[in-house]
Amino acid sequence: MALLNQAIGRSAGAQLGAGEATGLLLHRNYLAYRSAWWIFVTGFLEPVFYLFSIGIGVGQLVTGFEFHGQTIPYAEFVAPGMLAASAMNGSLLDSTFNFFFKLKYNKLFDQMLATPLTTSDIARGELSWSLLRGGIYSAAFLVVMVAMGLVHSWWAVLALPAALLIGLAFGGACMALTTYMRSWQDFEYVTLATLPLFLFSATFFPLSAFPAAVQWVVQVTPLYRGVVLVRELCTGVVTWESTVSVVYLVAMGLVGLVIVGRRLDKLLLS
Repeated sequence: MALLNQAIGRSAGAQLGAGEATGLLLHRNYLAYRSAWWIFVTGFLEPVFYLFSIGIGVGQLVTGFEFHGQTIPYAEFVAPGMLAASAMNGSLLDSTFNFFFKLKYNKLFDQMLATPLTTSDIARGELSWSLLRGGIYSAAFLVVMVAMGLVHSWWAVLALPAALLIGLAFGGACMALTTYMRSWQDFEYVTLATLPLFLFSATFFPLSAFPAAVQWVVQVTPLYRGVVLVRELCTGVVTWESTVSVVYLVAMGLVGLVIVGRRLDKLLLS
């Protein structure tokens, strides 16, 4: 609240620092969602139900998969993939549907630009909020994994930062793509892209299940890179693939953020 009062007391032409502007937008989104806490609960429960139905239910029929030379139970194989998918879904909601509504219909960003906020501030603030939402989903899911005994390595403490990287990548890229959307019908492409990612990013079965030619395609998809990173951390077998995944996800998120800033300049200031 002190941050909000300080910002209100500024002169109209004064510029806000990057951290201060991001804090204001996070506070604004918190106030907007404070009475809709159930939305966060429903978003968290979806991957948990998947884990119980597929990881535990189907796991009774599957002995397990080999991962980096060791055989792990099916539930322990699926759970990290679901954690990565949870981070993607949490970030995706705010960076697509909600972002589009604020941009095209609510005209919230136009109102923000009447204040000392800039388009870059808006882009950072919205991406930070999508990261926060994805982080909450991921943290809660990680607690469920620990409670179910699906985590056996201290490397897993880095799974939450890894989930934030997944949220950064998808949040930045999806916000950038959303600035090109013209109507709600365009969001059919979001489902068209995310559903195959969810099903075919080695979330439920290993990469070796695909034909060799398809494996190359899968390995360059963003959710697969996130699944690899989280699975290696949760199982304690960390390889060079995790480094590749970190670089990939950071680059994807930052490039998306730059594009968002430029697109908002064109859409709102020209």
